[in-house]
Amino acid sequence: MARWAWRWQGFVLAVAATAAVSAGSAAEALAQGAAAQPAQGPGLMPQGGLPQVAENAGVAATTAAAVHPLEPALDIAKKGLAGIQANIRDYSCTVVKRERIDGRLGEHEYMFAKIRHRPFSVYLLFLGPDAVKGQEVLYVDGRNDGNMLAHAGSGVRAMVGTVSLKPQSMLAMAGNRYPITELGVENLTKRLVEVAEHDRQFGECDVNFYPNAKVNGRICTCIQVAHPVPRRNFRFNLARVFIDDELTIPVRYEAYDWPQEAGGQPLLMEEYTYMNVKVNNGFTDDDFDPRNPTYKFGVK
Repeated sequence: MARWAWRWQGFVLAVAATAAVSAGSAAEALAQGAAAQPAQGPGLMPQGGLPQVAENAGVAATTAAAVHPLEPALDIAKKGLAGIQANIRDYSCTVVKRERIDGRLGEHEYMFAKIRHRPFSVYLLFLGPDAVKGQEVLYVDGRNDGNMLAHAGSGVRAMVGTVSLKPQSMLAMAGNRYPITELGVENLTKRLVEVAEHDRQFGECDVNFYPNAKVNGRICTCIQVAHPVPRRNFRFNLARVFIDDELTIPVRYEAYDWPQEAGGQPLLMEEYTYMNVKVNNGFTDDDFDPRNPTYKFGVK
């Protein structure tokens, strides 16, 4: 079976105005402390004010009283995770992703998503590119033998009908850096906490906070973390997290690898944006049932 058949992420947004690409370059403030070119994702205006916090760890903390520059960011992430788990039962959104797979940076891809936290449930409708437009994917933790259900949107592929795949199987992972079980703002926040707790064991860490950044027109605070020197300890050269000031959830994450040559630009590895987030819609099991008459899984 072809590798493209069941990609669970990937699409081009049908309404261009919803995800208009910011034409301007990033403000000079965001360029400080990092050589990475600003992300130019749909709906993204990474401009922000001067950093509220600018810390350089230099070397690892040597006393119990020393505060690692990651501590403020870690505190925000932990409080954010607690808030998500306490206050958000479900949400709908438009997910925008871009990933580097096997050394090649793909195009921006888009999907409409319904996500419920308990039990963890995902419904995806692909909006493009044309190769996957109309494709649907369902996953509910503990159901369908732990599998995701997927069908192609049109063409010869659609004749195959609905298939059941393990989320981490080769076919399900084709063209994706992470399985569907890792999708969503709660999972993103959990990973941010894990990485920050790991990285605060070490020095060589620059952390800056940029207020008044914008993602899809919404005011955010951008937290930028940079590890200037490549080390096995670190997963990235530069990472940025955009926290929606009103919703207090991460609505964008981007990570860069170190330049391939001295003086070069960091390489974008992955970026994910959650746009048009609407929380607590009251989703029920019907929203994650392949028999839902508004879906096209062909299951009765």
